[in-house]
Amino acid sequence: MEPTMTVEVATALAGGYVKAAAVFSAGICMGIGALGPALGECYAAAKGIEAMGKIPEQSGMLLRNILIVMAVGETTGIYSLVISLLLLFAI
Repeated sequence: MEPTMTVEVATALAGGYVKAAAVFSAGICMGIGALGPALGECYAAAKGIEAMGKIPEQSGMLLRNILIVMAVGETTGIYSLVISLLLLFAI
């Protein structure tokens, strides 16, 4: 005669697997979600500094535009943070 699992034990095991999958998914989400904004912001900063070197009299306007582009680019990283926090605390 083989042992059978009770409903409570099966539910507890399934809940553990779901929580482990949520933690793993949150880590992957933040890892990949932070990579894109980081690369994009570095590229924007490099090109902006290059433009400032070529046209120093426009450096104020260029700096303002670079900061706006970097702030907009960071929103995707913030979205991935929100999704990761939802995975960690809502499940």
